[in-house]
Amino acid sequence: MERARADPSAFADLYRRYLPRVYALAYRRTGRVEAAEDITSAAFERALRGLGQFQWQPGGFGPWLFRIVANELANHYRSAGRAASDRARVAELRLAGDAPDDPAELVGARDDVTEVLAAMDLLTPRYQKALSLRYLSALSTDEAAAAMGMSKATMAVVVFRATRALRRVLEKGGDA
Repeated sequence: MERARADPSAFADLYRRYLPRVYALAYRRTGRVEAAEDITSAAFERALRGLGQFQWQPGGFGPWLFRIVANELANHYRSAGRAASDRARVAELRLAGDAPDDPAELVGARDDVTEVLAAMDLLTPRYQKALSLRYLSALSTDEAAAAMGMSKATMAVVVFRATRALRRVLEKGGDA
């Protein structure tokens, strides 16, 4: 990591290491190749520009990078406007049903993953980040907590509350 501040080839190594996971998170969250590419590009650009200000935290570079990705995702949805998105319209049309506690089970239990992602769009940015980092980017609880800048216990509470909020949105058919 320290080498990357002065040596572009060292940052290229970090880029190659994290690119698949960053892109996968962006794609799973947006469902669109173009948006995922834009978010991935913007996140790595911000990371490169911010290397000088990076201070070593628990977990290292990965959680810091995923925090940047989560912020880029939030910026994407803020600029796109939640209410005008296709996913918001899909969530409004959703049929009512019982939802499991774990968002990963929600995705597996539904035929249309877009429905769950649309419901996530209706959550607060903090809840969106927590669920995205924990479940869509395959980060461990420790890594997700570090990316959110909080303790593991606080992360667990936020994920629990976000899951409960997601379940409520899904049960109401997208009416937040």
